[in-house]
Amino acid sequence: MTAVGFADTKRQLALFSTAVIVAIFFFVVTRPSVAREVPAKGSHGGKSFSWPQFNFDQEHSGNNTEESAISRGNVRKLHQLFRVSLPDVADGAPVYLSGVKTSIGASDLIFVTTRDGHIVALNAANGSTVWEHQYGPGDYRINNGRQPIYTTSSPAIDPDLKYVYGYGLDGYVHKFDVASGEEVKTGRWPELCTLKPFNEKGSSALSTATSTDGTSYLYVTNGGYLGDRGDYQGHVTTINLRTGDQHVFNANGSERAIHFVQKPGQPDCSAVQSAIWSRPGVVYDPVTNRVYMVTGNGPFDPKSHDWGDTIFSLNPDGTGEGGNPVDSYTPSNHTYLNRADLDLGSTAPAILPTPENCRVRNLAVQGGKDMKLRLVNLGDLSGRHGPGHSGGEIGRLVDVPQGGMVFTQPAVWVDPADKSTWVFVATYSGLSALELHVDRHGMPFLEKVWQNDDEGSSPIVANNVLYCAGSHNIRALNPRTGRLLWHDTKIGNVHWESPILAKGVLYITDESGNLTAFGL
Repeated sequence: MTAVGFADTKRQLALFSTAVIVAIFFFVVTRPSVAREVPAKGSHGGKSFSWPQFNFDQEHSGNNTEESAISRGNVRKLHQLFRVSLPDVADGAPVYLSGVKTSIGASDLIFVTTRDGHIVALNAANGSTVWEHQYGPGDYRINNGRQPIYTTSSPAIDPDLKYVYGYGLDGYVHKFDVASGEEVKTGRWPELCTLKPFNEKGSSALSTATSTDGTSYLYVTNGGYLGDRGDYQGHVTTINLRTGDQHVFNANGSERAIHFVQKPGQPDCSAVQSAIWSRPGVVYDPVTNRVYMVTGNGPFDPKSHDWGDTIFSLNPDGTGEGGNPVDSYTPSNHTYLNRADLDLGSTAPAILPTPENCRVRNLAVQGGKDMKLRLVNLGDLSGRHGPGHSGGEIGRLVDVPQGGMVFTQPAVWVDPADKSTWVFVATYSGLSALELHVDRHGMPFLEKVWQNDDEGSSPIVANNVLYCAGSHNIRALNPRTGRLLWHDTKIGNVHWESPILAKGVLYITDESGNLTAFGL
């Protein structure tokens, strides 16, 4: 090619490129506005981003892998965006949904449940109230005494992102349109979850799961009020979100799949007080396609269908087998735990991803008020292929490194750098990090990596940053080292409240009845 020909060719290419750029520009600016919308960071394949239930997902891992706005590099720039007062204390965790088409346009919404039975939808950008309802205590008093009943539950967003569910102090779980707050009262809604709201407390968060056959369920657990008094039987109510059908599984008297009434009425159960009250309530494992929950103190007597201080599994629809759970694990010292008020069920199983060389494929760690950590096989809880046995944990029990009873839900994190599995356990005595290892025989064990003495509620991980809140202190840490990256002391006392992080904003409620948001 001659020099002149090459120059002509360059000019032709330049003219062609300019024409292409102009055409693209006019296409972009003249196409409909909806086509220009770009999914926000953290969205799932263009869908609205959600933190739909306690600890993010149906496994309640506490690990938000969708977050990208806040990282270890910029988390130190977090500052308070707003603080708003709620109708009452929201003693749990918020849930979050973005891109909700409200009457004033698309908005990102936060939903909370308060102790006095409010469910409140707030604008996630400024904390203003969008809608609210209350299903309060009415004339109900704890154990028919003087103190009004209350809840420490958290709401859950429907898997199709159109509805949000809230626990009411009237003994029902209620269903609302996320945008308008209009309550659904067709079909079987609201759904009964207890006939004894004066004795049976909605302690745990509501949770949802979609089973391997595509059916979605809502899970509502009940326990008792502080003091372990009254006629209550811990139970889980499982609601099919397509049909409204429900199944009840009682931790006492499990052979009867019904809601019990107050003695001396019938039907009731002679055994009492095996509460289900951990923060998540129910954990779903998609590998085994089962749900898992844990009871507190109470009789363990499989022949009488009583399941105190027990991890047990059910089918996703809330059914067991022959009036019993599908499977169960009960510590061999369950009698001592019961007598000493050392509930196994103060927390729920935390599912642990396992490396290829691990012989146990369905692993979880279980804490408790006895300050121990146990590894269990979710596929065979006792190692004896069925419910009703005691013992069967994997390896030795591990002392909670920092000490303290475990009332919180551990967070589980897989380090993307080396695929190692970590679990973070918070107590009133501090926070610790344990890494999962496998010995030369292929058996798993946990090893402490670091600990501190900063009290905490249930921790979370987002974009490989660990967050934990305690009274007057919310902080971000490096999950591998425990090094403090950021903290803020301008929040109130913390009980069961725990943070969430969605689309670059960290939210936390507190015992002062506030919702506080931190952003970059």
